[in-house]
Amino acid sequence: MNKALYVATLESHSGKSLVVLGLMQLLLGKMARVGYFRPIIDDIKTDGLDNHISTVISHFNLDLEHEQAYALTQTQVIELFNDGRHGEILDIIIQKYKNLEERFDFVLVEGSDFSSDGSIIEFDLNIDIAKNLGIATVLVDNAQGKTLEEFCGNLESAVNSYLKKGINVMGAVANKVRPENLELVKNRLKREMEDRTEIFVVPRVKKLSHPTIKEIVDALEGEVLFGKDYLNNQTGSFGVGAMQLHNYLTHLSDNSLVITPGDRSDIILGALQANLSDNYPSISGIVLTGGLHPEPAIHKLLEGFQNHVPVISVKHGTFDAANSVGNIRSKIYSESKQKINASLALFSKYIDGERLLERLQTFEPKGITPRMFQYKLLQRAKKAKKHIVLPEGEDQRILRAASELVSMDIVDITLLGKKSQIERNATGLDIDISQLNVVDPGDAECFDQYVDTFYELRKHKGVNMDMARDMMLDVSYFGTMMVHLGHADGMVSGAVHTTQHTIRPALQFIKTKPGIGVVSSVFFMCLENRVSVFGDCAINPNPSAEQLAEIAVSSSASAMAFGITPKVAMLSYSSGSSGKGADVEKVRQATEMVKKSHPDLQIEGPIQYDAAVDPLVGKSKMPDSKVAGEANVLIFPDLNTGNNTYKAVQRETGALAIGPMLQGLNKPVNDLSRGCTVDDVFNTVVVTVIQAQENKSQI
Repeated sequence: MNKALYVATLESHSGKSLVVLGLMQLLLGKMARVGYFRPIIDDIKTDGLDNHISTVISHFNLDLEHEQAYALTQTQVIELFNDGRHGEILDIIIQKYKNLEERFDFVLVEGSDFSSDGSIIEFDLNIDIAKNLGIATVLVDNAQGKTLEEFCGNLESAVNSYLKKGINVMGAVANKVRPENLELVKNRLKREMEDRTEIFVVPRVKKLSHPTIKEIVDALEGEVLFGKDYLNNQTGSFGVGAMQLHNYLTHLSDNSLVITPGDRSDIILGALQANLSDNYPSISGIVLTGGLHPEPAIHKLLEGFQNHVPVISVKHGTFDAANSVGNIRSKIYSESKQKINASLALFSKYIDGERLLERLQTFEPKGITPRMFQYKLLQRAKKAKKHIVLPEGEDQRILRAASELVSMDIVDITLLGKKSQIERNATGLDIDISQLNVVDPGDAECFDQYVDTFYELRKHKGVNMDMARDMMLDVSYFGTMMVHLGHADGMVSGAVHTTQHTIRPALQFIKTKPGIGVVSSVFFMCLENRVSVFGDCAINPNPSAEQLAEIAVSSSASAMAFGITPKVAMLSYSSGSSGKGADVEKVRQATEMVKKSHPDLQIEGPIQYDAAVDPLVGKSKMPDSKVAGEANVLIFPDLNTGNNTYKAVQRETGALAIGPMLQGLNKPVNDLSRGCTVDDVFNTVVVTVIQAQENKSQI
């Protein structure tokens, strides 16, 4: 089973608490450790607690602290959003969610309430959260006060919005439907949804919308005169006691709330007597208006009542008090046992929770979002700290990235270059390099050892000691030798050197892994809502069919190593058997080679880019393909196509391109573009750390 489920709504007062309570009870019956998480909560009131969180933790006795169960308040979200820091919102939410995911067997996630000024952004934000957490969703909407067309249209539109973003909508709950319209709404939604999701319809239950006496006290700022222990009494209907007592008594109904001026002793006493009588329904409470208290004799009489009826006093006039009570949007509190039990009963009767969980059994998230991919990269890198050498230590971008990396305790770093120059540059940038190991190759204690080693490795190629000494003064050769001898776990270079200068030393003495005939590269392309692997976009100008097949296999392995289940598209200018020519035939041959050597790998080729990544085009051009429209590993037929395509996608879409990451070497050495940014350096070092971890685990 997938480890989480997201309960979201379209608007405020949808009644999603009913779904959350029902699912939580169901889940706790199946597994021992269930967590609860709210990415965004309303601004915290004076008690410092969110009502939803308090209710769920208290009622189900969850092993969870309040502050662990949410990420941000509404005000914090609005401030970050207005500052253009939308990505930071998601980063904080992902971090808090992942903390819970590690602790619990399952996490039930409840979306925001649409109850603040920021509700205009909440619908899209809930979609982004569900997408970035990679979890399926249940949508809940409120039918109250809407026409059939309006309600069904809104719910269908919301389901489609989630589905278009690649989010699996497990169920749609039509809540607060008039009981006589249950089948009408269900049939209409099922017809319009066309089996895109499960449909559940829940009737409106008045007692869930009626406030408790405590909610009335809070909303009207009332003073409790009597019955403080019974403030959780659930109100039913309410009426104003302004007529003669004998007339008013006939208007009482079960759990009536009596609203009357504070000087109407006859109504107060009559209502309390009616509550004790078997011939009248019980009342839930009495609201005394006008700021008036009963006169002393009546007050004394009330004190002697052994009654379960709370009496409160409010400053509002009778008419205003009645309107205010009618406008209260009731919530479910941890003390609201009647409402909680009623909600659980409704869920059990009208929502097939077992069916939802069955659907979760087969649910697999489609792809991985850039935010989640970057988060996972950092978490993996932190698990086993590695030592990475950066030969271009004098470059400002390298300095900034290195400082940020060590400050986050992700990696140990050695910078190569003139120590005095690196220190001057760091001072000018106001960067602390005290945690960085700075080495000038010519002054290094290990310099002679490196010269001797290089001479022994390359003397068969005509290298003499003088040549070896000159080579070791080159930062790329020195850094590569550090990796070769295990003095560093990996190297990242290329910010000021060519690709050839970066990888030539690695090819000379780090060499390729057994069975690997060609070193190639991939970029992790972090697009708007998915991460794709592009290969080869940096190394091989015009690979043969055999080399192209090997690039596809290596790229698939790299994808799997970084948490991406590969679906490989062997790109060409035609799809399937529609095109002919030497270039297409090379791709076709390479595809067949991979199918033969790796029959379990999902691969399609030749295929055009649009057919590979667009579901509609893929279905149209290659309807029987399991890869078309869903490819996430894209293999380009030559360097000209690959390099230009990745740069075009990066520049035109704003995608983050992590790489190139070299694949096939015995130890990780990665190349940077000379136009790289600080973020590019940071991400490439993180990728190199993970490669080094993978190498260690394979020894």
